[in-house]
Amino acid sequence: QVQLVESGGGLVQAGGSLRLACAASGTSGSISIFRINAMGWYRQAPGKQRDLVATITSGGNTNYADSVKGRFTISRDNAKNTVYLQMNSLEPEDTAVYYCNVDVTRYSSFARNNYWGQGTQVTVSS
Repeated sequence: QVQLVESGGGLVQAGGSLRLACAASGTSGSISIFRINAMGWYRQAPGKQRDLVATITSGGNTNYADSVKGRFTISRDNAKNTVYLQMNSLEPEDTAVYYCNVDVTRYSSFARNNYWGQGTQVTVSS
């Protein structure tokens, strides 16, 4: 199993910045038994569905929702098994719970699984 621990959420004024981080670890052993494939961030506002914000592949290719292009930047540190989301020029519409997501493959069995973090609240005041 893989555990994801998110950090960096909070309250910020419109126009401000926040940086989210999500660290992956193994719950019953080393994370190194897994190959971490794509990592990403999703968000869910009250009463709305969970939507993609940004993803990054193991090779560093990125994909962004149109609403955050030019304002958010996703990156990853493979040595630390951590994915980041730098959020600039935040808008009230960015208010949501942000969830980390990782796709992994177990080296020994090639089994593929997907994991979610617990979520971190981002609130942008106008």
